[in-house]
Amino acid sequence: MSKPLTGRVAVITGASSGIGEATAEHLAGLGARVAVLARRADRLTDLVARIEKGGGTALAIAADVADGAAVRAAADQVAAEFGGADLLFNNAGVMLPAPIDEVASGQWQQMIDTNIAGLMNVIGAFVPQLVRAGAERGVADLINTSSIGAQNPYPNFAVYCASKAYVTQLSKQMRADLGPKNVRVAAIEPGFTTTELQSHVTDPGISEWLEGAKTQLEWLTPGDIAVTVGFIASLPARVNLQQLTVMPTGQLS
Repeated sequence: MSKPLTGRVAVITGASSGIGEATAEHLAGLGARVAVLARRADRLTDLVARIEKGGGTALAIAADVADGAAVRAAADQVAAEFGGADLLFNNAGVMLPAPIDEVASGQWQQMIDTNIAGLMNVIGAFVPQLVRAGAERGVADLINTSSIGAQNPYPNFAVYCASKAYVTQLSKQMRADLGPKNVRVAAIEPGFTTTELQSHVTDPGISEWLEGAKTQLEWLTPGDIAVTVGFIASLPARVNLQQLTVMPTGQLS
């Protein structure tokens, strides 16, 4: 089996479930050493055990991306144990939709803290490692998880979609700074994907709408996105897929 990521060090946030978990296993299978970050230490321990059982190398770091000090400590640990990251999958996020006129300010803040501030905490902690790797090996990767919601409006998803539009636009802008330093920046915008995010929705009407959507078309799996991340990171150093929308075949928008 080809292992195109042999010798690389990948950091995956939001790795305790869903897309992050699947991507950690897939990148390890492609030969990368992986550092998995999330809040739930028990799930990370199980994930590392599976990766190691499959012959891979993994490091579990329990951290909340909204905690800047914890993320910086995680970056220090990756540097100490793996020599630094050259592939960052910035994936942690929350989705808490609600009608905007309900003014669910607590949920708004939670999405801002994780999807925007948390994203920036991870970028601030790990970009110096990526820049060093780009100079030393000629390529490094920063891949951010956005959403099709960054492009299209969905009723009751205003704040979530706005937070993901931030991710997509930031990714485009960072290419101007990091591309000349051999750091490729990409945003992945998944459509409907079966993850834990749907179970966190507190609005009964929106939960019912999401469940109905599952009966109307076949949703993506976390593994579909994991393969996409592996593909992006395995491309020749001269190739940067700056923005990739991944949709279920039956989802039109």
